[in-house]
Amino acid sequence: MMRSILPLAALVLIPVGVSATPAPLHAQHAVDLAGIVAGTYEGDVVADTRGGSQSGVVITVKRVAKNLVEISCDYPRVPTVQIALTAASDAIIAARPGNGFLIERAKDPRRLDLSIDGVTLIVHKR
Repeated sequence: MMRSILPLAALVLIPVGVSATPAPLHAQHAVDLAGIVAGTYEGDVVADTRGGSQSGVVITVKRVAKNLVEISCDYPRVPTVQIALTAASDAIIAARPGNGFLIERAKDPRRLDLSIDGVTLIVHKR
């Protein structure tokens, strides 16, 4: 008699839709792109609508919030800006038009291509 009641009791105690297998980590926590790209980068101004090229430029990418970074630069023509980030395939890009931000993780995860206020930079993470 007890054998037939036990399986029925187990079914009653398990809520509908609950899985015994935990969800994968990536499904539980979205990736913070700002945390991935934060750091110091060094490289070159490759184009400037109001000036010439410049070598040895240092860019600081600071995490402000989830998927939001602040970019500052030692080259005076590049203003400090905040850029919201999004993922597209294997790339991290600017989420909105205005300033360009590109890291192609599959190609070279250390390279950052930026376009801010008419200045185009190619820099690499230190």
